[in-house]
Amino acid sequence: MFISSLASASTLLVMGDSLSAAYNLRQQDGWVSLLKNQLSQSHPEIDIINASVSGETTQGGLSRFNDLLTTHKPNLVLLELGANDALRGYPLDQTTRNLEKMVEQAHVNGALVLLIGNQIPQNYGKRYTEMFFNLYKNIATKYDIAYMPFMLEGVALNKDLMQKDGLHPNKDGQPIVLQNILPYLKPLLGRVK
Repeated sequence: MFISSLASASTLLVMGDSLSAAYNLRQQDGWVSLLKNQLSQSHPEIDIINASVSGETTQGGLSRFNDLLTTHKPNLVLLELGANDALRGYPLDQTTRNLEKMVEQAHVNGALVLLIGNQIPQNYGKRYTEMFFNLYKNIATKYDIAYMPFMLEGVALNKDLMQKDGLHPNKDGQPIVLQNILPYLKPLLGRVK
């Protein structure tokens, strides 16, 4: 019995920044913890590892990623990085290369990937913000992976759902972020069972 339960176990690795690390909130109020609670009922065989770090860039994520893959052996990776690169004005080709390397490493380790895109404020200039938004779709198309354009849909522009910094969802916004992600995540959960 013990061996068969191990054989059917799956691991979901969340690789993100402050948007997935429950920034300025209690961990249990963040969307990843809310997902854990929900999946413990519907998919008890899935273990969720939240490796998200506030302030993380794609370079920082890439430097940690291989060790995380080796340690946790995930079947599925939610890759939510890049916003901090853009907010710091890093070259987008560098961000793209880092994300592509993580997708490639996940695939080598047999993990499915859900790439979660992001948007940055318009004051960074129309050209840069559009190129940043589109880089996620381009990566998803190149590697034929699942792609979610924007996790803060219906949250980012609602002051009642955002923290005072205007960048991070508050406690009330977290369940909506989760509801945004679930339609993209559920088909993948069926593939790793």
